[in-house]
Parts: sequence; C-alpha cells; structure tokens
Amino acid sequence: MAWTVADIPAQDGRLAVVTGPTGLGYEVGLALARAGAEIVLAGRSPGPAAQSLDRIRAQVPGARVRFETLDLASLVAVESFANKLLAESRAIDILVNNAGVMMPPERKTTRDGFELQIGTNYLGHFALTARLLPLLRKGRARVVNVASIAANAPAAINFDDLQWERSYSPGASYGQSKLAMILFGRELQRRSAAQNWGITSIPAHPGVAATDLIDKGPGAQSALGRLSRLLPFLRQSAARGALPLLEAATDPSALPGGYYGPDGFRGMRGAPKLVEPPRNARDEATARRLWDVSERLTKVRWE
Repeated sequence: MAWTVADIPAQDGRLAVVTGPTGLGYEVGLALARAGAEIVLAGRSPGPAAQSLDRIRAQVPGARVRFETLDLASLVAVESFANKLLAESRAIDILVNNAGVMMPPERKTTRDGFELQIGTNYLGHFALTARLLPLLRKGRARVVNVASIAANAPAAINFDDLQWERSYSPGASYGQSKLAMILFGRELQRRSAAQNWGITSIPAHPGVAATDLIDKGPGAQSALGRLSRLLPFLRQSAARGALPLLEAATDPSALPGGYYGPDGFRGMRGAPKLVEPPRNARDEATARRLWDVSERLTKVRWE
C-alpha cells in the first residue's frame, strides 16, 4: 500500500525546522504538528507565515509551532538564524530544506552576489545546514533537501559559470540549483557515515505540486503558468506533493542517501516512493567538487 501521513510515527518531543512557511512547507509543518512535533517555520516574511501558523493551530489545537525570520539570500541572515537556534541549544530532529525561488525571468542576485536561484535554493541551505550541524548531530537528525523534476537531464552543474554571469537561462539555472540540492544531500549522507555525524540525509522531490512558485517566479501569464492551467491533470495538490518529503523525513525504513518522489508519469504526480536519482546526481566526483566550491563561496566549514 502507498505511504501516507497515517504512516508518520509519533513525533512527540521532537523538533522540526522547515524552511519556507507556505506551500509545501506549510503542508510538511501541518503533518508533523499533527504527529506531535514542535515546528519552526522559517522564512523571509512574517505575513504569509502568520497565515500558515493560524491554519495549523486551527487544525491542531495545542500545536507547538512558531515562525523565525530567515532570508536564505543573505549569508549574514542565515548565520543570524542559526545562531539563534544554537543559543537555544535544542537538538534538531528534522531539517527540511524546502524554501526556494523559481525561474525569475531576468537574472537577479542575492545580497552576497550569487545568482538568485543557486544562492537561495542551494547555497543558503548549504550554509544553513553547516551552521546547524552541532544541533543536527545532537538530534541525530533527518535532513531532507527538496529537489525538483527540473533536476533531471539536461540539468547540470555549470562550474565554468556557476552564477550565470555570461548567459542567463531561467530554466537551466533553476535545474542546476535543484540538482545541486540532490548532490549535496547525497554527499552529506556519505560524509555523515564516514565521519560518524549521526545524520541521515535523504533528498526528495514533490513532483509538480500546486504551489505559488510559478506565480512568484516566471508569472501566471508565462508559458509555464499557462501550461499548468491548461493541463491541471499533470499537477497534484501541495499536500500530495509533500508526501515524499514527509516519508524521507520520518519513515524509519527510508533509505539513507536515497531519493524519494511520486511514482506517476515522469515523477509529476502519484504516491511517494523510492525513485532513481537523476543521472547527473549520481556522480560522486561532481558532488565532492560542488561541496568544496560551496565551502569557499559561503565561507562555512564543516567539522
């Protein structure tokens, strides 16, 4: 039988940090709150997050859920957020690296000068996970990096122009950022096993989930926006899209370093299952090189 939220084990006494408080982040937070976890929803704006908190509290009376400000497009903000949690000294049991931006039509940069998609979707999460490492080790945490079917071929890591300074492509840049999340998640698992960090890292993707990413990125009137409205059967709800993320985060039998996503046509929708990572995400040499480059760019060092 297909895995569902009913299969989430009791999460009482556990702390989950979820980046991106709306869309998939809201659904992940809601499901974990229902299972008894304490939730930190982290994002840039308190407005949309407040709506998510209200909705979770309305459906889960007594839910322990709060919002913390986190701008993944700023390494200073990432450090500030991490320092706040480090000061609390509470073990983190689940970290879901979910927040992201999708295909802005024109090239934009983060506060640190990174191209917006690689900087927000990947480098911000790389730095965040590194800075939270003591709390993740303390909780023997599950770390879930949220990827996308956009990470499939022809997506690749463009080491010669990682920041898309020479020629910007919204789709190719987005695919690179999500491929980086899979490579990072699988390399994190290898390093955790080799260095006895006690962390289990399992990337996952939601298929084509009905969230506001398209509206906020390429726009509702873009070709991608119009296609999503004309072919709604290719999409699934955000709640369904969150299931692979939740299985990776909570299923005791989930494969460390595996990859979870929907089982339907081209991974667009369906029940969650262990799936084959994209070909370019299986190259360990690329993963190691990306890790080294990311340490230099973010100026964070892992133990």
